[in-house]
Amino acid sequence: MADSKEKLFSDFSPVSTEQWMEKVTADLKGADFEKKLVWRTNEGFKVKPFYRMEDLKGLKTTDALPGEFPYLRGTKKDNNEWLVRQEIKVEDVKEANAKALDILNKGVDSLAFRVKAKELDAAYIEALLEGICAECVELNFYTCQGHVVELANLLVEYFQKKEYDLSKLQGSINYDYFDKMLAKGKDKGNMVETAKALIAATAALPGYQVINVNALTLNNAGAYIYQELGYALAWGNEYLNLLTEAGVPAATVAKKMKFNFGISSNYFLEIAKFRAGRMLWADIVNTYLNEDDCKCAAKMKVHAETSSFNLTVFDSYVNLLRTQTEAMSAALAGVDSMTVVPFDKAYETPNDFSERMARNQQLLLKEESHFDKVIDPAAGSYYIENLTVSIAKQAWDLFLAVEEEGGFLAAVKAGKVQEAVNASNKARHEAVAKRKEILLGTNQYPNFTELAGDKRPLEAVCCCGGHDTCEKDVPSLNFDRAASEFEALRLQTETSGKRPKAFMLTIGNLAMRQARAQFSCNFLACAGYEVVDNLGFATVEEGVEAAMAAKADIVVLCSSDDEYAEYAVPAFKALNGRAMFIVAGAPACMDELKAAGIENFIHVRVNVLETLKEYNAKLLK
Repeated sequence: MADSKEKLFSDFSPVSTEQWMEKVTADLKGADFEKKLVWRTNEGFKVKPFYRMEDLKGLKTTDALPGEFPYLRGTKKDNNEWLVRQEIKVEDVKEANAKALDILNKGVDSLAFRVKAKELDAAYIEALLEGICAECVELNFYTCQGHVVELANLLVEYFQKKEYDLSKLQGSINYDYFDKMLAKGKDKGNMVETAKALIAATAALPGYQVINVNALTLNNAGAYIYQELGYALAWGNEYLNLLTEAGVPAATVAKKMKFNFGISSNYFLEIAKFRAGRMLWADIVNTYLNEDDCKCAAKMKVHAETSSFNLTVFDSYVNLLRTQTEAMSAALAGVDSMTVVPFDKAYETPNDFSERMARNQQLLLKEESHFDKVIDPAAGSYYIENLTVSIAKQAWDLFLAVEEEGGFLAAVKAGKVQEAVNASNKARHEAVAKRKEILLGTNQYPNFTELAGDKRPLEAVCCCGGHDTCEKDVPSLNFDRAASEFEALRLQTETSGKRPKAFMLTIGNLAMRQARAQFSCNFLACAGYEVVDNLGFATVEEGVEAAMAAKADIVVLCSSDDEYAEYAVPAFKALNGRAMFIVAGAPACMDELKAAGIENFIHVRVNVLETLKEYNAKLLK
């Protein structure tokens, strides 16, 4: 068999990179290679259109093995298992317990309970965990940050009472001093004192992580991937630095830490992020460890959650596509546990159906795609290995910059982290407005007939129960989703009581008129307008009369650039102000058309959002 393979490949002469470049250059026909084919990422580095074996030369990532320091290829040697987590917000303890028992029979093996601090006592914990085998499932808890030590003591007492083998229990208590500062602008409590007490309280639970880095918060605020990773490293290092100075052994601190990351839709870069993150964190922890400490303390314990930043209210089932590819990225990258956010989270409390779909998205990856069987399948990929190195460098540079300026705590108190991430949020909203960042079903290919009905975006609620109106100790992050402005625009149209009708006046060159009509329909439907496409008209006068018969509010002339010089002005005059007139394209004769009184042009270079806002202001009076 080996001989036949060798003979097969000997029939094909190898092709060098130089030969590939010669072919690419010829196909570009003089166009600039860098501008045409090299992609500059939001992370600040360039991505080539193709990679070859020589691009792996000198990369240390290819020397790593699964389960071995620095854990770039994962912390496991035998499989790629991860835990399927579902969150339960505890309003009624008995109902929460019943729900937990139900979903444990439906594929979940990691539970996350959000519990009310004011109700915490031994009876509450016992009722919540009744019938749940703590040795068989990972248990994770969220509560008010001022009550985490109390919660830890109650859990230890409960587990001891039930005579569990405490060394077998897996889970976490989500204490994160910085997260509330970033998300809510609140600087409360003594971090070192609380963290030390929490580590001491859970000393009998070696499998419980209680010091958390909630980088997910940055992801949901629109941070770029290198920011999420770079700040997460600085975040974790701040805990290590402050707690070791307070006398807690570095290995103990590291083993008690958990990183909670978000997952964006940048498929390959997300795979690279998790691989790079494990490697960089291992290097950081290693600098704190003593010679006799086990390097296993440098393993990054990672929980991943699909992003909320790119969820949409309109065409919400597309959220399933986004979260599925995000889940694939995290699974292939070897995370320890994962939560897939239900597709309807942006506009309502998830229901049984959406939660079931979210669970099954992970189960499909395991049971049908067998993603849990192969360790680090991305290893050796010319592209992903280079992405791993590139994202590691960008994140490391950010980490060093934070450290040089005094560390993560100082950066958060000064508002520098919030300022940088909020700037990214703003930049991404601008990219969405110009369709440089695509949200399928929102700013590109919207559902023409969809109405929101009673659906409304859920607003972020401030820590005091208000709407971001309470006094803050430090600046906070902006959590406006990427789709929020388009959704507001479309809801404005829907609730106005008048849905503008856009009529495509297609004429001339068949290919161009069809392409521009499709572009224009998608463009205008982003504001919720009714769109009417047509096969074509013999004259502009015929088209205008058809538009008026259809009671159009907008008439869009769709033809070729060359033909606009012939058709645009006559069509504009025939319409005679009876509807808004738009030319689809940016023809060379645009200045002449503007001189004739034509004001509206839509094409790929315009800001879709701002243009549609202007149209709404005119049409919804």
